[in-house]
Amino acid sequence: MATDSKIEWTHHTFNPWWGCVKISPACKHCYAETWAKRVGSDVWGSRADRRFFTDNHWKQPERWNREAEKAGERRRVFCASMADVFERRAELNEPRKRLWPIIESTPWLDWLLLTKRPQNIGKMAPWKGEWPSNVWLGTTVENQKYAEKRIPLLTEHDASVHFLSCEPLLGPIDLSTWIDDLEWVIAGGESGHYSRPMNPDWARNLRDQCEATDTAFHFKQWGHWAPDELIHKGKRVTIEDHDMVACGKKKAGRFLDGRVHDGFPLAS
Repeated sequence: MATDSKIEWTHHTFNPWWGCVKISPACKHCYAETWAKRVGSDVWGSRADRRFFTDNHWKQPERWNREAEKAGERRRVFCASMADVFERRAELNEPRKRLWPIIESTPWLDWLLLTKRPQNIGKMAPWKGEWPSNVWLGTTVENQKYAEKRIPLLTEHDASVHFLSCEPLLGPIDLSTWIDDLEWVIAGGESGHYSRPMNPDWARNLRDQCEATDTAFHFKQWGHWAPDELIHKGKRVTIEDHDMVACGKKKAGRFLDGRVHDGFPLAS
């Protein structure tokens, strides 16, 4: 868990548990699995145990809520950076049940529930009809196939904010069918030594779709590969007529056509 998260689009991260199962191409080089192994936690895969936490861990959101209220400023909480809240697994039912009242009792926190399993939301979330105003509901969409598969399952729920994480962005995505039902789109390339390069035009196209519809757009990162107009030296690959240079996430930065795109939806 992180009190001050390094993830560009959130203030805090909260994990009711650690561990998951890979289910789509976006999962291939999962940063959370890599981090878990680095700290000695074997929690990935259907046969691996999940990692659970103490009561002190679960008290953190209450403190964040008090701090946000005192400052008069809302805070975003990404839940969960090291798991999927809607993973179907019996031993996760109890921590999931423990999570929902905490969300309801922390009105100064906007909870970002991001999942690759939107088909499970209706079965696992306790809210029917209108959801709490501090819940932002999102799904990962790495290419058109998963846009068509996941977005309709996301937008059928009446959350105050529906958002997409198009990271790692692995192909072009046409959001025209659903863009009016979305409040926020996050896009970014993959990081890490074995990452797959992102065509700059895929990110630009998402940006343009969002700008045309007044949908908040957040460009999180280029990732490990940056366009050669930004980085001139390094290992190169060509993806659809674009030369991409391997330089690492930090050096690649976040500038898309000379701008940092830090769009956020309006807080509740």
